[in-house]
Amino acid sequence: MQIIADLHIHSKYSRAVSPQMNLEGIAFWADKKGISLVGTGDWTHPLWFREIKSKFKDNSSGVFQLNGVGFLLSTEISSIYSQGDKLRRIHSVVISPSLETCEKINKELTKRGCNLMADGRPIIGLSAKELLKLVLEIDERVLFIPAHVWTPWFSVFGSKSGFDSLYECFGDFDRYIYAIETGLSSDPIMNWQIKELENRSIVSSSDAHSCPKLGREATVFVPTMEQFNNLPAGRQGLTMKDFTYDDFSDAIKQTSNSKLKIGYTIEFFPEEGKYHWTGHRSCNIKYSAAETKNKGIICPVCNKPLTVGVENRVLELSEKLLIDKDLLFVKNQACLTFVYDKEKKRRPFVSLVPLLEVLLEINSGSPTKAQKEYERLTANFATEFDILLRKPYQEIESFAGEKLRQAIETVRERKVFVDPGYDGVFGQVKIFQKTNEDNKKEQTTQQALF
Repeated sequence: MQIIADLHIHSKYSRAVSPQMNLEGIAFWADKKGISLVGTGDWTHPLWFREIKSKFKDNSSGVFQLNGVGFLLSTEISSIYSQGDKLRRIHSVVISPSLETCEKINKELTKRGCNLMADGRPIIGLSAKELLKLVLEIDERVLFIPAHVWTPWFSVFGSKSGFDSLYECFGDFDRYIYAIETGLSSDPIMNWQIKELENRSIVSSSDAHSCPKLGREATVFVPTMEQFNNLPAGRQGLTMKDFTYDDFSDAIKQTSNSKLKIGYTIEFFPEEGKYHWTGHRSCNIKYSAAETKNKGIICPVCNKPLTVGVENRVLELSEKLLIDKDLLFVKNQACLTFVYDKEKKRRPFVSLVPLLEVLLEINSGSPTKAQKEYERLTANFATEFDILLRKPYQEIESFAGEKLRQAIETVRERKVFVDPGYDGVFGQVKIFQKTNEDNKKEQTTQQALF
């Protein structure tokens, strides 16, 4: 049994989010994609919280069900404050065990002058440390996870407004940071290089603003062997209803007697993230890590500072640079490549391209054709994650043709090419034959340190 979870998303009450991001729409698309557990997002917003309470009632498990999909109560909060003569902008994911706890947190934030109606992702003047302290004083079971930790503008390690360590941000409260979220522009390899993340979990989520973006990154939980060994007589397997909020929390905290553990994470190829390389989009300047080191961080066109990319920021804070010889690439029966650290001390990950992006390339960039084929496949063949992760190549080719089989094989074997993203511009994935220009870009990319 594998539980694919996407715990950081947004509702229709956040800025620049699709109106289809309501509970029913989220559940519908989660089921279509093969996601078993999803966050509600935005429970700090009064109108969204009213909708959540109308659909869910507090229960002892802390996992809520809607149309066959499990939900956990999650939200993202933006802390904007000054510390150390610098403006800090830190985004945090807060996951609550109950509706009652959500209400208490909302009440305390309102007391401190936070306008919760302004946005589904509220902006507060409390520091990240003060916010962490506040939620733990209300309920020590709350999970507090720094969001997309390398994003330049809004994260704990961000080059523009972050810190150089978790301790610098949270002080002694850093002991309550059990996990960090990779974000689209980094993968676990990059985070494995940071000493203070050595014993913390790494989780991934989509940060979706529309239903089709659900699951573009995710965390996969699996039961421990003890759970299978203790099945009652006659039970053929486990279901989502066998697990509680505390079970997922224990897995993230790496509690020794937990019923679940993180099996692996599902990641973007980090180059596809919109802050992977250093650059300045308004001047069309983009540098790899090596180029940034040689050319500096001032834009040669406008003479303003470049947005330092995640790749460079990780290098700045890394204790050790990991290269291919430090990693293990292991294929399973479906020829899906899992990436491990050499000692297998950390949970592995896989890198995927969302199915709609794959179909878009197959259909010569036509969104209409890609969407039509996506609907046909998910309605009549398998969920998106079954297609991307599990379905045998022969079955894919029989149902959807040789081109899709070739594309899925290329992705599973990590042979895609990505023109890296920078300064808010997403990277471009290429799966099939590359042009001469692409090949030149690939040679430049290979000079980079990740």
